[in-house]
Amino acid sequence: MNKSKGAVESEISRALTQWEKDYLGRGSITVKSDILRDMIIVTLRGILTPAEYSLAQDKEGLLSIKRMRTSLVESGVDDLKEMLLSITGLEVVSFHTDLSTCTGERVMVFRLSSDLSKAFS
Repeated sequence: MNKSKGAVESEISRALTQWEKDYLGRGSITVKSDILRDMIIVTLRGILTPAEYSLAQDKEGLLSIKRMRTSLVESGVDDLKEMLLSITGLEVVSFHTDLSTCTGERVMVFRLSSDLSKAFS
């Protein structure tokens, strides 16, 4: 790979932000991507709406938001996998995500078919 690690991480963050806007209708406030061995770890901040923060005040609302947001992201995971394949040249073998209704932050972890960090040594 002839790009720097930082350039690839930045490209992933930009692509993910665009995916959010196109697929979910709005993007997060900040997106940070990090390549660590065979993983891409993405932190998205500012993803919840004011109404969702309000709804998250009780346990039922909190679980409802987590379920809905997770379903939305997972329904578009094939697009995310394609996007990462085109940027990194590696297949995504697994995807994990969680959302904090306290901080409005989502973490996504993409496990790749091999160690991407070795491409930058």
